[in-house]
Amino acid sequence: MGVWMVTLREAQDMMRVRYFERDSSRGIYATFTWLVEEIGELAEAILSGNKESIEEEIADVIAWALSLANLLGVDVERSFLRKYPREV
Repeated sequence: MGVWMVTLREAQDMMRVRYFERDSSRGIYATFTWLVEEIGELAEAILSGNKESIEEEIADVIAWALSLANLLGVDVERSFLRKYPREV
């Protein structure tokens, strides 16, 4: 498997293209609930110490957070860089 790098904006756009319609019909609160469930699964993976499970659950948490941001109209990359500016 080759190395594939994406920006936060590209990842958010990818989630928008794949899931926005489904997420919109589910709604903000249900989508947030899914995010919380994925955080619980990440906690279980961390406790198990299984690196593969941890990696999968971190990816799920990021994906659901990006989906939620799409529903809320939040530009994650802009928000992230505003909160954590690049060091010069």
